[in-house]
Amino acid sequence: MDVSHKDYLISAFHQVLGVVTLLVCLLTEVSIFASDRHGAMYLVPLCSILLLYGHRRHAGTTGISLVDFSCLKPQRRLRTPIPKFIEHIKLGGCFEDDGVEFMSKAVVASGMGDETYFPPSLHLIPPDATHGNAVQEARMLLLPTLDELFGRTGVPPTAVGALIVNCSGFCPAPSLAAMVANHYHMPSDVKTFNISGMGCSAGVVGVDVARNILITHPTIAYAVVASTEVITVGWYNGRDHSKLLLNCTFRNGCSAVLLARSGHGMAAPTPPPKYRLLRLVRTNLIANDDGYHSGYREEDDEGITGFNVARGVGGAFEEVLRAHLASLGMSVLPWREKLRYATGFVLSRLQKTPAGYQQLVPNFGAAAEHFCLPTTWAPMIRRLGQGIGLGEKQMEAALMTYHRFGNQSAASLWYQLAYHEAKGLVRKGDKVWQLGVGTGLKVNSAVWERVAADEDDLAGVGRDGKSAGPAERQGPWMDCIHRYPVWD
Repeated sequence: MDVSHKDYLISAFHQVLGVVTLLVCLLTEVSIFASDRHGAMYLVPLCSILLLYGHRRHAGTTGISLVDFSCLKPQRRLRTPIPKFIEHIKLGGCFEDDGVEFMSKAVVASGMGDETYFPPSLHLIPPDATHGNAVQEARMLLLPTLDELFGRTGVPPTAVGALIVNCSGFCPAPSLAAMVANHYHMPSDVKTFNISGMGCSAGVVGVDVARNILITHPTIAYAVVASTEVITVGWYNGRDHSKLLLNCTFRNGCSAVLLARSGHGMAAPTPPPKYRLLRLVRTNLIANDDGYHSGYREEDDEGITGFNVARGVGGAFEEVLRAHLASLGMSVLPWREKLRYATGFVLSRLQKTPAGYQQLVPNFGAAAEHFCLPTTWAPMIRRLGQGIGLGEKQMEAALMTYHRFGNQSAASLWYQLAYHEAKGLVRKGDKVWQLGVGTGLKVNSAVWERVAADEDDLAGVGRDGKSAGPAERQGPWMDCIHRYPVWD
């Protein structure tokens, strides 16, 4: 049986089991009434129903809140318009004519705009991709982003009990997490974690690590997850076209998230949270060789290291995405979509598939009000969005984030949330679905619910696109949100 159908049936079994238990309790109540038993007997099925309800609520509540987040807007001097990028790869002397032509066409076709950012090392001709420059780039990205986060929340760095830093391609010694902890003089008992090699899904992985730490360590009040990508070490100067794509799509960016523990009788975090974590699901295809080799760093025939994207990545990605959506769908989809999918699956097995059920894919556009998708490049964003039932408006944040900032790896999901907020679209009670895809192959999702008041916008300018209140005068979109969306 297909893994996605298997996972779906297992999840459906748990749902059906809960319904059956509820019916048994109700039938027991009726039988007690019919047999004229003692009044105290009525409490038995009633207590069972309450216990079932309490268990399901407890299982569905993570107790983790998102206090606030920040996204870096790099310095304007680092801006890299597409004509400048093409000129630099021509003058750098590293690439042959066919490589320059390939990258020129790729970056133009990707949907990227002229306001993305490169680190200082890649503005040089030729690029100076040294370890020292990579460390300097990491400091340039992480420290201003964290400064803004601590300033916005009022939580000092010394109050942070866990620090998780995601950077897929650069893992120095001491680690980036140690660098941050040293800079802010964090206490000696702070728990630091450095995540590398996880690709664009590392942001959700970091949230999962922070969640587990906060739940299992009652003395830790706050955890910080910082996500970035150091492009200096990812630059490829060789001739292999399959390794040149990252030169075209990846750009500078960094995000930082402050998480706190709440719920289950605990006091609410101070300052008050903006979101609460509803669901976090992680799925991987690591045991499958095609999935494992879908994207990997290796040396080419000339000994130059670069990141290779395998030709069969599309098929492997579709397989792991189906399994992931099957696991996630039972908890985030409304019942009408669950029933439509289940009916279509049963009818297809019976060889009686009606016109509306040829494709066994639920409409995941009904799972949340706002979506944050992998910002690989515009054609892939549209392909993924359409595959899960999203319209152009629901893909807008991902497309505009890629246009304005490029692919910022795991940080891109937070730039998209900042876009939603800068547009004034997120209301109290709305759900936000963050979907990340990473090497391995893995697909991870985090679903958040807005708990702050509607007027507490986190980023960008005001809802009219021009004015902004004091709480809104920060964020990567503050000076350009009124120009978006832009459509080619």
